[in-house]
Amino acid sequence: MSVQVTTLPSGLAVVTDATKHVKTAAIGVYVAVGSRHESAGEHGLSHLLEHMAFKGTRLRSAREIAEAIEDVGGDLNAETGVERTGYFARVLGGDAALALDILGDILTDSQFDQDELEREKNVIVQEIGAVEDTPDDLIFDLLTSSAWPDQAIGRPILGTREGVGAFKRTTIDDYLRTHYSAPAVVVVAAGAVEHDDVVALAGARLEGLSRERAPLQAPAEYRGGERKLSKRLEQTHIVVGFEGRSSGAADLEAAQVFAAAAGGGMSSRLFQEVREKRALAYSIYSYHWDYSDSGLFGFYASSAGRDAAEVAAASIDCLAEAAHGVNDKEIRRAKAQMKVSMVAALESPGARAQQIARQMQIYGRPVSMEEIMARIDAVSVEAVRKTGAAMLRSRPTVASIGAVGKVPGEAKVADALRGV
Repeated sequence: MSVQVTTLPSGLAVVTDATKHVKTAAIGVYVAVGSRHESAGEHGLSHLLEHMAFKGTRLRSAREIAEAIEDVGGDLNAETGVERTGYFARVLGGDAALALDILGDILTDSQFDQDELEREKNVIVQEIGAVEDTPDDLIFDLLTSSAWPDQAIGRPILGTREGVGAFKRTTIDDYLRTHYSAPAVVVVAAGAVEHDDVVALAGARLEGLSRERAPLQAPAEYRGGERKLSKRLEQTHIVVGFEGRSSGAADLEAAQVFAAAAGGGMSSRLFQEVREKRALAYSIYSYHWDYSDSGLFGFYASSAGRDAAEVAAASIDCLAEAAHGVNDKEIRRAKAQMKVSMVAALESPGARAQQIARQMQIYGRPVSMEEIMARIDAVSVEAVRKTGAAMLRSRPTVASIGAVGKVPGEAKVADALRGV
């Protein structure tokens, strides 16, 4: 394994995965804070901070930040998730020091100019509007808010128009001090990099972060429920969810294999039954999301409103049948799909950096590809069926947008699965 790890005195972890035949480098700074760490009054603040990081420091204006990285042909980006926020750059290997300098600058010395803050609030309001106009995005916000009602983990990452508009500079400063501490940060560099160089640069730019550990987030409590949004659309969008498995669960891999076998590809049960055999939907797939202490499994489909009830019923039947009858051939195929997806990530320094950061913040160490493959290989047919059935016995969560009158509610879904 080419991965090296150094933990600095502050608690900040630095990880590199050097690949000699690659000419580019991906450098990321990942903070173990996301939307689920926000109080009700901070909803959307993690995402706003991600936006504001690029709006100027004492050394560089917003334009100078963009020009500095693009002058060397690189790119700079960031993303906010439920449990972590990442800031990352992609450059040629010889420019890795510049990339990490810029990342360190924006994370430790952003000025949060008031005019820039107001402009960026408006940008985020436009982003919220874009999600509201995109039903296959919006429906998952409805799903999570029903699965985890009145909990930060269930709230949309972007926040609300009113909440974003009300944020003050003092709120931002307090949030940064609380959550952007060295023990919560992992610096990852992959590709054409040298470990000792990255460690030295990370220490120089980020060792000034607070050494206090951020407070733990409230534990997630999956509850289930339903949310229907009647809207004039060409398609009706349906998502059904169940309690999944957490990142550290013993049967996580079994849950992932079940999701892949049920609806992870063109040969899956959902795709073959609902799209190929009945021609009821263009898009249909299953999913499994894992978080540190919870998870969500289910399926998404979009269809003509007149077909929504049949789509839901057929999909639920497919899942129930899979829980009892998914076979060795299907499981081998699902495992192969999962392995190829993970190996493909190794071929991109950026994807590899993100993978390592997630492993560090979940398990506290990088996990080798051999170990991941072994975990997948160890999953038995019996374990997949057992875990699939257990997830389907949890209280359903149903979300739908469009002509929702014929979409079954959570009670009907539960009744259809009573014998699982």
